[in-house]
Amino acid sequence: MDRKREITYLEAIREAMQQMMRINPDVYLIGEDVAEYGGAFGVSVGMLEEFGKKRIINSPISEDALVGVATGSAITGMRPIVEIMFSDFITIAMDEIANQAAKIRYMFGGKATVPMVLRTAGGGGTGAAGQHSQSLEALVAHIPGLKVVMPSCPYDAKGLLIASIEDNNPVIFIEHKLLYKNKKYIEHVPEEKYSIPLGKGEIKRQGSHVSVVATSFMVKKAIEVAEILKEEKGIECEVIDPRTLRPLDIDLIIDSVKKTGRLVCVEEACGFGGFMGEVAAQVAEKGFDWLDAPIVRISGKNCPVPYSLVLENDMIPGHDRIKEGILSIFEKA
Repeated sequence: MDRKREITYLEAIREAMQQMMRINPDVYLIGEDVAEYGGAFGVSVGMLEEFGKKRIINSPISEDALVGVATGSAITGMRPIVEIMFSDFITIAMDEIANQAAKIRYMFGGKATVPMVLRTAGGGGTGAAGQHSQSLEALVAHIPGLKVVMPSCPYDAKGLLIASIEDNNPVIFIEHKLLYKNKKYIEHVPEEKYSIPLGKGEIKRQGSHVSVVATSFMVKKAIEVAEILKEEKGIECEVIDPRTLRPLDIDLIIDSVKKTGRLVCVEEACGFGGFMGEVAAQVAEKGFDWLDAPIVRISGKNCPVPYSLVLENDMIPGHDRIKEGILSIFEKA
């Protein structure tokens, strides 16, 4: 028995990889410094000792090369887990991701599959500047053939990663830097193997006055703001975590809007062309009759992520901006 043990987001991800590698010898991890060093954020610490250099593989500093190797091995029956240090660096491998891995199953009529998981650290808040702090989920969610996952808590991280490794399609698995070792958000995660279906969102907080859809670390901020608004204004926010952006559980969001009549969308990424624009569009198309006010979007400002922590914190939605955005929807009703 695990006696309701609580672990971090990072530990949950590591445990998911370890359990799948013990079960399936075709699963391996490849990336820059994932072996002896344990990865840029320490996610794979200790895995080299258990699985050896043939399954925990240090790659050259070449994202396009390592994604290409992983794509080829996936086609031939392996189940690679690729670690890209920062989500910013997926741009270096976009030909392999967008033109190869995402399209192979379709172009071969289903006769070839690409069961590959690309894990990467997204988001800002660490003072790592514009080339190491972006939120590029909309970029990959736009590409047919890719599945995109953004877990917001340890329990979801483990279950969604296991489901992603078992999936026969390429999955982009985006982990937030500020969640990895954050003791504030540790929670109970079962020791046994379990999976969470891709394409199934979850209501993280029940409410009746406004539906708030958020992703990744913004889910934590939205829940915290919801508690403040309950105390200060008596407003009950329903906080929804899609968990996977593609496939998207739009029915869960629309059912919530039917109950509350209001929708606020929160994301860390820049607002222009952001993923929450897709959520807003689908709700407007499919659930317009249930809306009692215009949809409100709260997002990162449309600029590169600044190096200055003061400016970075202003660029990324914080508790105050989320609170103001939620309150504004009642003024528009």
